[in-house]
Amino acid sequence: MTAARHASTIPRWGSDGARALLLAGLLACGAAPSRDGVAVIASGADLESANPLVTVHPLARQIQRHVLFVTLARYDSTLHPVPYFARRWSWSADRRTLTLSLAHDLRWHDGAPTTARDAVFTFDAARDPRTGSPRAGELATLESSSAPDDTTLVLRFATAQPALPAFLCELPIVPEHLLARVPREAMRRDPFATAPVGNGPFRFVERVAAQRWVFERNEQFPPALGGPPLLRRLVVAVVDEPATKMAGLVSGDLDMAGIAPTMAPLAARDPTLRVVEYPISLSIGLVFNVHHPALADRRVREAISLSIDRARIIAAAAGGFGTPAAGPVPDASPFALGEPALRDTVRADSLLDAAGWRRTAGGVRARGAPLSLELLTVGSGENVAEQLIQADLAARGIGVTIRQLEMGAFLARARARPRRFGVLLTGIAGDVALSQIPAMFDTRFRGGALDYGDFHTASLDSLLARTRSASSDAELAAAWRGVQRELAREVPVAWIYHARGIQGVARRLGGVRMDLRGELATVSSWTTDAARRAR
Repeated sequence: MTAARHASTIPRWGSDGARALLLAGLLACGAAPSRDGVAVIASGADLESANPLVTVHPLARQIQRHVLFVTLARYDSTLHPVPYFARRWSWSADRRTLTLSLAHDLRWHDGAPTTARDAVFTFDAARDPRTGSPRAGELATLESSSAPDDTTLVLRFATAQPALPAFLCELPIVPEHLLARVPREAMRRDPFATAPVGNGPFRFVERVAAQRWVFERNEQFPPALGGPPLLRRLVVAVVDEPATKMAGLVSGDLDMAGIAPTMAPLAARDPTLRVVEYPISLSIGLVFNVHHPALADRRVREAISLSIDRARIIAAAAGGFGTPAAGPVPDASPFALGEPALRDTVRADSLLDAAGWRRTAGGVRARGAPLSLELLTVGSGENVAEQLIQADLAARGIGVTIRQLEMGAFLARARARPRRFGVLLTGIAGDVALSQIPAMFDTRFRGGALDYGDFHTASLDSLLARTRSASSDAELAAAWRGVQRELAREVPVAWIYHARGIQGVARRLGGVRMDLRGELATVSSWTTDAARRAR
């Protein structure tokens, strides 16, 4: 198919810019005139950063773990750790020292060898408060790391470890020779974030801001780690509008995209597509700025949480693909508290009255000035969840102004000091280790990437410390449940729902399987129709 013919087949969906960026992405990565061996997937926002030390964006984390870099171990489909860069490991008798033997033939994409020193550098940088890594909490019990030689890594922990630490499967190794001279506080701004050098099954080719990222097969990826992937190129196209994603799937310009639940029946009827529903570690929450004059009062935060009709939001905004959230831990986790999310508008009114926010004759609550909040969110079109929250709070006499921002501006506002918003609605990506919770609330990580609400207390710090010192699975579960009870009491976040993923996938794309590891867990095994026929 010629480039001109390919252009003529693009349907009239979305903006001209949206159509152009998809076509440009295909042309730029050499996919025209043939798309064989090329997969184009959609991201709702530009990938925040390619640097694993500073990233919170869920898809960017998957790109890092499964595409661009490697981790020491990785999860299999049952979420059990299996060897990856670390080919084997052993514990000391007291389970405080872990010795790992690493692959000898893994190289960075610039040709430099990947060694145990890269792992030591990665862990030291992630633990450094100046880096502001959202992963720092996972490494809290790590006392030291050392590299006796290029293929031996020794990790020493403050307490006995009941299992292989999750960060070994979650945190990719980064190149010491490229990042050692970067000041830790400048990691987020360094050019490596948008022009990375990895060591994974795909190598970085190009990035066009707010349009696309392009990766190509690493022909030198070691056989022991899986060998070169079957796809020759992977393109991540930035497409934020749900209708645009759906039209891209139908036209064939996109091979995989998250779709709105309301569009799932339409996608299921298309013979060229299949709909994949899968569990994800993503919790949607309304994060409070606890320095706001009204929201500094715990009673107001609790009243807002009790006012929200979570079932209605899940039905209308998530198409039923979610479960009501009473806290930050999904029900599928072994550490879940298991208590239901509550809605009690009578108690909400009572709490607001007690806090001095009385209804005026017009029904608006005021204490001198009206109770009015700015709600920050990401988006450029209709945001159903935000509008439903606005309506729920208006019924309690609380005014809400919705302000939609693109991802970069949203994160800048969310992290700015001092805070100048009321509440923000966001998805918090999680993992098996629940590292997102200390990243949000532990005082040690104040100012970090997930510290949106700046809520930190000595009591919560003490409870989080227990999760780090637990020496058995039972102790660990009890410690995490204590953290959840404290968060439920203080309400720094009104958790709305735990999401389920739903993707439209082109039938031309084979080998795609999704689970709690993410959409890209099997990307090295993806293939296309023609490639399957050739094999």
